[in-house]
Amino acid sequence: MNRLNIVNEKGEVIGEDSRENIHKQGLLHAEIHVWFYTPNGELVFQHRSKNKDTFPDLLDATVGGHVEIGDSLEETAVKEVEEETGVNIEDVDLVYIATTKTKSFDEVTEMTNYALRKVFAFRFEDDLNELRLEEGKSLGFELWPIDSLLDPDFEHKGRFIPRYFEEDSLGIFRKIKDLI
Repeated sequence: MNRLNIVNEKGEVIGEDSRENIHKQGLLHAEIHVWFYTPNGELVFQHRSKNKDTFPDLLDATVGGHVEIGDSLEETAVKEVEEETGVNIEDVDLVYIATTKTKSFDEVTEMTNYALRKVFAFRFEDDLNELRLEEGKSLGFELWPIDSLLDPDFEHKGRFIPRYFEEDSLGIFRKIKDLI
């Protein structure tokens, strides 16, 4: 069973438990997100598998992952980018964007993801078709213009994890747009 650290609001390890129990009980744990952005002002979203334990069949960050026991946030980001996209990067390729704390309850699976998340951006200049799917975890990747995501009247919100239209996520999108 996959075990993860439980952290406090400063990111300090205060215990450990199984991933399943952490999500059932809504315990704070460390995660990373890496957003691929293109020179054309687009974000790459990963389409989550229909059998994910939280937010199945919705569009999510390009790369996301739990920080495994003993790994740093940066090590996790580099490892997850390779696992989830097939792209090999180094930690110097990552641009730090923000650290967020989010608590999301998934009404479909009745799981809570309470995460202290370090968010990075990566400039992606290749073709979307070059990205490799992680077997069983992803249905594919999609490009979405950042400007359309920032539009309050954006009509496709139901395809995305809902938190991406809350102010903290929109702020991340704006910071990434400033990198272009």
